[in-house]
Amino acid sequence: MKKIFTKDLLPGMVLASKVVTENLNIILNKGAVLDEAAIAKLTFYSIYEVEVEDESIYSDPDDPEYVGLTSSERLRRSPEFKSFKHDFELCAHKFENAMKDIVAGNTAIDTDLLLAPVYSLLKKGKTTSDVFIMLNNLRDYDDATYTHCINVALSSNILAQWLRWSDEEIETVTLSGLFHDIGKICIPEEIVTKPGKLNPEELAIMRTHPQKGYDAIKTLDISVHVKNAALMHHERCDESGYPAKLTAPQIDKFAKIVAIADVYDAMTSARYYRKAMCPFIALQTLEDEGLQKYDAEMIICFLQNIVNTYLQSTVRLNTGEIGEIVFINKTFLAKPTIKISDDYIDLSKCPGVYIKELL
Repeated sequence: MKKIFTKDLLPGMVLASKVVTENLNIILNKGAVLDEAAIAKLTFYSIYEVEVEDESIYSDPDDPEYVGLTSSERLRRSPEFKSFKHDFELCAHKFENAMKDIVAGNTAIDTDLLLAPVYSLLKKGKTTSDVFIMLNNLRDYDDATYTHCINVALSSNILAQWLRWSDEEIETVTLSGLFHDIGKICIPEEIVTKPGKLNPEELAIMRTHPQKGYDAIKTLDISVHVKNAALMHHERCDESGYPAKLTAPQIDKFAKIVAIADVYDAMTSARYYRKAMCPFIALQTLEDEGLQKYDAEMIICFLQNIVNTYLQSTVRLNTGEIGEIVFINKTFLAKPTIKISDDYIDLSKCPGVYIKELL
């Protein structure tokens, strides 16, 4: 971390410690991603300097190298992103080899060894917002299993942090995310990678992967919650899930977190049969249907926190207009306020207008 004068702060910097008034009232919490409003608030309270993360994701908008680039383009040029991408791909490669060995029964499980590369992606000064921003720019992997499991493990870990779970529970849910789709290794590859809609017979086979995953790990020396997550991550609180159509009280709470991380990543990642969906279209779907299908506390916490990671992102609306997210509407999370040139558009007051693409 480093101290920096308030006058030198840039949008996108991340607070390394909470900021309080002389009366110890909290102005901004540790981990807050600064925007223009937050910087103005610090100035209003006469805060002259703050501590920020060394590896906060930000760039000087006046730097000639970044002029005219979108927020995603600036990020992908940063050394932090290039390092994260390298570490992510290495993690996925190690995980693929480990999963194949486990399914084949060729090795005993070493959870510390499996978790180490995942936790390394969460460290190095990164905030939870940083990790989600990074992941959103790694959506072009056409891989329905290994990179998806890494994404779900990371997202499950972060959601558990937001819910203030214990360190032990966070580790268990991270491992649950890693193992949740292991059953897909047992599904014929031509079904998993089919570049089109599955027919009824293929869909029935695909839907056996939770049971196959549970069967593959049920004798391993790991938490029962990890095994339940493999079996239950497609169950839904309204009994619309599979394989057993469980009710909310019957679903393991670790599986409930994994279910949210799984569906969000599945919607926003590229697949063999479609391109990645815009996160805000996914968020709208989860706002509309999430309270019925997922644990209410978990899905509300997930949506409220993840939408904030997209502040200051460059977006294209379905009207073709391009702008920047400057304010999150707490009542309609998927409909923020967009700054386009000198105008501000509140999407919650514009029926039919929505964010089509992050740029």
